[in-house]
Amino acid sequence: MTHMHVAGSIHADATSPAPLWLTRPDDVNALTEQLWSKNASRNAEGELEIAGRTAASIVAEAGSPVYVIDEDDFRTRARQWRDAFEGWDVYYAGKSFLCTTVARWIAEEGLGLDVCTGGELAVALRGGVNPARIGLHGNNKSADELRAALHAGVGRIIVDSSNEITRLEQLCAESGTVAEVMIRVTTGVEAHTHEYIATAHEDQKFGFSINGGAALVAMVRSHHSPHLVLKGIHSHIGSQIFDTNGFEVAARRTLKLLAQFREATGVTLPELDLGGGFGISYIKEDTPATPAELADGLRSIVEHECRGFGLAVPRISIEPGRAICGPSGTAIYTVGTVKTVELGGGQSRRYVAVDGGMSDNIRPALYAAEYSAALANRAGDGGPVLSRVVGKHCEGGDILVRDEFLPDDIGPGDLIAVPAAGAYSRSMASNYNHVPRPPVVAVSNGRLSTLLRRETLDDLLALDPGA
Repeated sequence: MTHMHVAGSIHADATSPAPLWLTRPDDVNALTEQLWSKNASRNAEGELEIAGRTAASIVAEAGSPVYVIDEDDFRTRARQWRDAFEGWDVYYAGKSFLCTTVARWIAEEGLGLDVCTGGELAVALRGGVNPARIGLHGNNKSADELRAALHAGVGRIIVDSSNEITRLEQLCAESGTVAEVMIRVTTGVEAHTHEYIATAHEDQKFGFSINGGAALVAMVRSHHSPHLVLKGIHSHIGSQIFDTNGFEVAARRTLKLLAQFREATGVTLPELDLGGGFGISYIKEDTPATPAELADGLRSIVEHECRGFGLAVPRISIEPGRAICGPSGTAIYTVGTVKTVELGGGQSRRYVAVDGGMSDNIRPALYAAEYSAALANRAGDGGPVLSRVVGKHCEGGDILVRDEFLPDDIGPGDLIAVPAAGAYSRSMASNYNHVPRPPVVAVSNGRLSTLLRRETLDDLLALDPGA
């Protein structure tokens, strides 16, 4: 038996050549349009500009590293999803990125909001979201979280286990309230995504199994409960999904379940949530469908399956998160060190270390997520060099951008921008190695505003009461 380091897979392929999709660019300074927010471009001097502000001026005002949200891009994407799915309910998945200002933007653009914890619920309410347009998810909601949702009057609680049904019934009995609920089901769909972000196969923590019969039992139980109003069922097949193929199978199985429930109770439930997981472009090879394309495909699937089961089309809802905020965000870092590592066979890789890392974007280390990067404060004068952008943390797997061609004259003090950083970066950030989390700023028409301020060492020490 070979005894390996827990990060063995990361260490083992550290010297692998660049992936096949990464080709040497003709112009190392060119931006691949699909990766960036709509208001990002290079100006005449070669600097990266976002909504009228250069990367250098953003760093001069907000510091480095920094997350930058293009407000107009965010709002435009929210409207595109709302309009493409007219007649459906579109809930923004707050787990992708949430703060009070983003909650307000979502409400102003006419979307609902999904939250997963009491903390996210508190932010949503503080941001002015109508509680009736809020849904509460989570596989292990505490009594306090459920109590807060009942007190606020959230529009739906997505129930995930038999224990939760019992807990919710007890809380409703105590408070004299009735909870509107949906049953989270697992459809057995194997989405082609990383194991950790695939959420509809049987062997995982979310929901009630359709195949095993647990979902129908939970639905009938909730339907007959005097404390619950069963609105429908909810499914979610995973994340970073580019087409509707998986949704077709999920829709067929969930609508069949609605038909079975009708046969068992004589009642037709009015709602079906198909979840989210719609993908975005992180690298130039990613080709996600547009909201309009997805809307056409999903409508056709639902209508076809409803005809087959003799069901009226229920009220459908979806939950885009990453697809709205991901492309709107850019992370900007400052280069600290640059070194070249020989890989053998005449190959080498440039390691570019920046002032952030896995504490502000855990996705590459957590499930090998791929990103792109660009020199941001100027145009490079040299040719393209195979590079790896790494962080400052004490881990060999502290990688932000695994493979990218960057100018060979990049050096300390330069700025690196990572596009598509708006989702699951700040929301999954940590204080590993006691590094304070970066701020989040919004930029609109050349003006910066703070969404989340930069953490300081004083913030970290304030949590430590000492000996």
